[in-house]
Amino acid sequence: MTVSIGADTHDQSFSAVIHGRRSVRAYDPNFKISREEMKALLGEAILAPSWGNLQPWRFLVIDDEKLKLKLLPIANNQQQVADASAVIAVLANLEYYKQAKTIYGRAFEAGFMPEDRAKLFVERITAKHPAIPSEMRTKIVSTDAGLVSMALMLAARARGLDTVPMGGYDVDNFKETFGISDRYLPIILIAIGKAVKQGHPTVRLSVDEVTSFNQMTNE
Repeated sequence: MTVSIGADTHDQSFSAVIHGRRSVRAYDPNFKISREEMKALLGEAILAPSWGNLQPWRFLVIDDEKLKLKLLPIANNQQQVADASAVIAVLANLEYYKQAKTIYGRAFEAGFMPEDRAKLFVERITAKHPAIPSEMRTKIVSTDAGLVSMALMLAARARGLDTVPMGGYDVDNFKETFGISDRYLPIILIAIGKAVKQGHPTVRLSVDEVTSFNQMTNE
């Protein structure tokens, strides 16, 4: 059964969303998210910020039952891979700078910046970033992919959906099985669907334990 989440579950306060999010590992295997709903969800997630607004993220949505079962052993047999409505692989585009002309061209066309400024940004990015050390480019895209991953999970919770991020999987096997080129860096897998068992509550260090002002004072 393919289900579209109604608007009544998409009107929550941010506080309710962030306090209500749990890492869910038990999903209803009969619950299916429609492609329309999935695209709407991703449309909200991609509002996340990124370096220079270059949006290096890419998503591989795996919702075919046979392919989820193929992914299952690659993801260390975590059952949520098979039972969730879909698994979203968040990838980072290591050649993100090649998008500069498209993105800044559209920014100019939308009236968000003058044409000469847009061209200047494109020239600087395309001249500088191909020569940046790979470690720095990896850090840039990994940071941005982390931001979009969190945005995705919060957008899902606002729609009444549940998620769990998964970092434990065979990256090389995953790339080979799903035809992912070296241009893309796999960041994380996110299972998404409807919980049959809620994620358990967790504790957090206090704000005072993790925060300093102006100079680091905590150990």
